[in-house]
Amino acid sequence: MKVTASQVRRYRVHVQQLDRAARPDRDPGDAALLDIGVQDTGPDGALWALAIRGVPVTAGHWPHALALAWTLRGAPHAYRRADLPDVQRALRPYSEADAAKRLLNAAGPLTAAGIAATEALATTARTMREVVTGPLVKGDLSTRMTAQMPDPYLRWCEGCQATHMYEMPFRLAALHAGLELEPGTSPPVVRRIPSWPASQVGVIERDDSDPDPVRAVLHLLGPLTPKQVAAYLDAPARDVVARWPSDAVAVQVDGAEAHMLEADTEALRDPPETDAVRLLGPYDPYLQAGDREVVAPDRDRHASLWQSIGRPGAVLARGEIVGTWRPRAHGKTLGVQIDEWVPWDAAVRDAVEAEHTRLAVFRGARPG
Repeated sequence: MKVTASQVRRYRVHVQQLDRAARPDRDPGDAALLDIGVQDTGPDGALWALAIRGVPVTAGHWPHALALAWTLRGAPHAYRRADLPDVQRALRPYSEADAAKRLLNAAGPLTAAGIAATEALATTARTMREVVTGPLVKGDLSTRMTAQMPDPYLRWCEGCQATHMYEMPFRLAALHAGLELEPGTSPPVVRRIPSWPASQVGVIERDDSDPDPVRAVLHLLGPLTPKQVAAYLDAPARDVVARWPSDAVAVQVDGAEAHMLEADTEALRDPPETDAVRLLGPYDPYLQAGDREVVAPDRDRHASLWQSIGRPGAVLARGEIVGTWRPRAHGKTLGVQIDEWVPWDAAVRDAVEAEHTRLAVFRGARPG
């Protein structure tokens, strides 16, 4: 099957519900992206990503049906609260190598001390569960964990001028401990997830019944290569290849091979046209598939769109990225600084202004 990058972009707009109108009676959990988690970074994070997909949410007001946890790449992600036990099972490491990769610079000292990465995650999770009996600010939790954990789990931090745990084991163990983040807190507050199954605390080993996130990633972000899926999940490519879905089929995207779930190929072949215009947040899932040449074909734009620090949001119009935007707040007024990549027609310009107003209302401000 051969498709164009334009078809892929339209498919993703549709399957990610970016072409869906808002509806005030929609359930907060009614968003397909919650199947893989929605990164919550910056003021226009997870809630804004849901809002532009038609979910009735506003900045700073988290429905109880949604929850926040440190998961992929150690970043906070939003999920349906009811799904959290399955999320924990889905994000158990595929292997010892996978666990070590996720722990980044902590893996070496732990291995040198004879502590397997999976064992380190499990031990950290069990200890964290004992320590967090009520809501704790991250700094207080870190202090308590540092007092409990042996030396291989600790490092000297030049920035803090103090000894504390390596960051990635600390973050990644939290959900395995049955802990969530309290939304809207900075520094973050960690608390117990109500009614968390005691049998799941510190359980890291996968079994055949655990959900596998590869299928959901392929459905919502595909078509992708195994390497791209592995990068999204922060897992070794060989572990993803070993678990590659049997119903994944190869497709040619402008001549480059990628893979798609067979059930999604018809939707990819004939994705609906869309007039939708959206202001995507800097870490919106649409921008995180990993195949940047498909998301934004002009390679000269990649450095500005995916900046390491202070990256902008993207203006999505009719299935194409046509510019970037940055919020400019002045008191209770919210402006938007736009960089047009191509000349916009009047319809796109009017739609962007409407989305600017939508963003201001979402943030509880006036457009300006």
